[in-house]
Amino acid sequence: MFNLNEIKFDEKGLIPAVVIDAETKKVLTVAYMNKDSLKISMEKGLTCFWSRSRQQLWLKGETSGNYQHIVSIQTDCDKDALTVYVKKDGPACHLGTDSCFSDFVYMNQEEIPFTLEGLMELIRNRKIKTSEGSYTTYLFEKGIDKMLKKIGEESTEVIIAAKSQDKKETIYEIADLTYHMMVLMIEMGISLDDIHKELASRHVIDKKIKQEKMTK
Repeated sequence: MFNLNEIKFDEKGLIPAVVIDAETKKVLTVAYMNKDSLKISMEKGLTCFWSRSRQQLWLKGETSGNYQHIVSIQTDCDKDALTVYVKKDGPACHLGTDSCFSDFVYMNQEEIPFTLEGLMELIRNRKIKTSEGSYTTYLFEKGIDKMLKKIGEESTEVIIAAKSQDKKETIYEIADLTYHMMVLMIEMGISLDDIHKELASRHVIDKKIKQEKMTK
């Protein structure tokens, strides 16, 4: 059993804690813990930090509802830093973004793989930080009616392409439809995780139905 007394807090009694999404492995935020907040975190199974600005304990989600449920806490080899793997109830950043790390200082386009999560974050940032000339920003400015109109148009394009048995065009139109659906999701506060959970629940239902058919 690990001895908490081995953890090396700094001269202010603090240790940096890198919070990571246990499912996506994305870094959500970096905060600080002291002995009390670490103990509370372990007792409650929820992240609790020490606020350096307010000089008080801070249970993440206590006011916002965006709790972070701890999966595991690890220390580095020097025992002077922590990684905290969590499952979150909502955005990790006070700005409403999935992660506090959203502004790129440098990006090698050839090396960074595309992900739906990354696209969602980009779209979310266009809603929070408007960008002149951005089509995504334009959609948010026009509102939900414009989004729904585009989704209707793109849905029709998918149908036309698929009816023509044009695979390449169908892929192109599905990508367009997916993008506009994701803009709508951000507008309505729907996450990819919400859709994942819904599909997962349907998978369970479908499995049960198949099992019932097999027993008849």
